[in-house]
Amino acid sequence: MTFAEHVLLFQKNLRLDIDLPKGVEVMNPYLEEEVAQLCEKFYKKFYNDNDQRVLVLGINPGRFGGGITGIPFTDPVKLEKLGLGNDLPKKRELSADFIYQMIDACGGAQKFYKKFYIGAVSPLGFIKDEKNLNYYDVKGLPEILESFIVKCLKEQLSWGMNKEICYCLGEGENYKHIQRLNARYGFFNEIAPLPHPRFIMQYRRKRVGEFISSYKVKLKI
Repeated sequence: MTFAEHVLLFQKNLRLDIDLPKGVEVMNPYLEEEVAQLCEKFYKKFYNDNDQRVLVLGINPGRFGGGITGIPFTDPVKLEKLGLGNDLPKKRELSADFIYQMIDACGGAQKFYKKFYIGAVSPLGFIKDEKNLNYYDVKGLPEILESFIVKCLKEQLSWGMNKEICYCLGEGENYKHIQRLNARYGFFNEIAPLPHPRFIMQYRRKRVGEFISSYKVKLKI
């Protein structure tokens, strides 16, 4: 199987059949036919090989990015720019804006995705009161999700992922939680934290160029 085929099968089988805290809902865009078709086009465009990738882990998909397109940090507008037309609502995601500015600065999508695979600690996203929810925002939720998260990480690693290093998007709670899991399960030799794209775009927007340069140095691309 190619890397793309592994990803697509993984997405097709993603289910979260556990009781969640009151008011917490799971987003599973992979149940939508258009999303499945877009994911197939995207991953076969950039991952139709058997090359090893370095894993970059976000938190969990948001409503306007991976939660609607099925592709982490990629909103419908970015898909259009990649030549993947779609009928999804053309809303931009702040995090996706940064990621694709960074990808362009690294030589473009073809070069970046040849080396990296972007995923998330929880590959399914959550909402509460119609707002994005991080998996660690509700007390007890990380523990409820641990078996799901571990199972998903193990499957992704089985595709021939680089186990020397993993990059974590987020230097706070996300990094703390993945470090804790890594200490227990030994997924990677090293986990390197990077400032989260949303934090950069929301609180440090004037320094975007500086953060992109920092990403390039740390990612060695």
